[in-house]
Amino acid sequence: MRLFPGLVMSDRVVVVGGGVVGACSAYYLAKAGWRVTVVDRGRFGRGCSHANCGYVCPSHVLPLAVPGAVRATLRTLFARNSPLKVRPAVVLKNPGWFWGFARRCNERDMLAAGRAIQALLTSSRGLFDDLIRTESLDCEWETKGLLFVFRSRAAFNHYAPVDELLTETFGTPARRLDADALLALEPALLPGNAGGYLYEGDAHLRPDRLMGELRRVLVGLGVEVREDCEVTGFVRECGTAKAARTAAGEVEADEFVVAAGAWTPQLNRELGCRVPIQPGKGYSVTMPRPAVCPTYPLIFEEHRVAVTPFRTGYRLGSTMEFAGYDDTLNCDRLGILTDAAKLYLRDPLAEPVQEEWWGWRPMTPDGLPVIDRSPALGNVLIAAGHNMLGLSMAAGTGKLVAALVGREKPHLDPNPYQLARF
Repeated sequence: MRLFPGLVMSDRVVVVGGGVVGACSAYYLAKAGWRVTVVDRGRFGRGCSHANCGYVCPSHVLPLAVPGAVRATLRTLFARNSPLKVRPAVVLKNPGWFWGFARRCNERDMLAAGRAIQALLTSSRGLFDDLIRTESLDCEWETKGLLFVFRSRAAFNHYAPVDELLTETFGTPARRLDADALLALEPALLPGNAGGYLYEGDAHLRPDRLMGELRRVLVGLGVEVREDCEVTGFVRECGTAKAARTAAGEVEADEFVVAAGAWTPQLNRELGCRVPIQPGKGYSVTMPRPAVCPTYPLIFEEHRVAVTPFRTGYRLGSTMEFAGYDDTLNCDRLGILTDAAKLYLRDPLAEPVQEEWWGWRPMTPDGLPVIDRSPALGNVLIAAGHNMLGLSMAAGTGKLVAALVGREKPHLDPNPYQLARF
């Protein structure tokens, strides 16, 4: 039995999902004294947490649902090489999600979402510092910041009000760099870019190394990891879950955390609610470091392409494709990444290509995750829908999950992440 102030509880927790959010939840639960089992439908750390760009970025406080986003999205419906691609059939099949997104594309909702996003981002940034130091995680953690690069003068000037908003409303300033200062800071860039903004509080790491290290730490804490073990439902008793039902049998516990990312809606009926998540497919290409490799992680804002220089490699990533649960690799989307890199970088590519990858980001209409209890099962907590910021929000989410499971006072206000907002 596990003791809390004024409360006696049992101590077994099943975490459904072996991505970075599930792993961080398992870590903070185990550190709090829970006996934890992580179950994943595939391999631990091999989903959307495997080959993303690895940013831990407090600068990314604004959701996708901003004023003007609907107009921009409509232009992509029939554009072949847009970094944002929405298949019309997906819109027709899921009109409620896209309507929910559209009606939040206003300043009031954007700012409200931004404040809740910032709480998780800021918490996670500090927690990652502590976690990596405390557990000696070898994950290529670097705290150099994140450099936004603009090719055209018009785009550089257009970003100035965004930077002003981030500075004045969210306290997240950047260092503004003109063309000469940008090239002096990052010589791997081609001459001719208009300028950039350096967010010095951001950091990055290598996600696959992080997941391997988290697994090492979890096993050392006594956490059991079960792979190829898809959860299809729960064994119920009096409004609570007694076990997770899988093809390999039942996994009993006293508390459950559903951190299944884009797969979470597959459990909607079991959870007794509609978790409004759409899979947004992102892509990356990983290769060795080129001869002239960037020092800073970069975002080419006009092309929505990101570059991450790891100590042991180099990755181009991003784009967003709403294509439902399409599990094919679209080579045209990979071409968007490499073509953009050629416009900005002196040495954009290297051989051999080590991995061409895609992953489903769990996208919600308002850009916020769901961190709340199931309305049907009082001992099942949902922690999913982190959009494009799962890694960036994972540590803060994990700590919040551990507090909510333990009925303890959370370090963050959980109200913005509740299901009732939909």
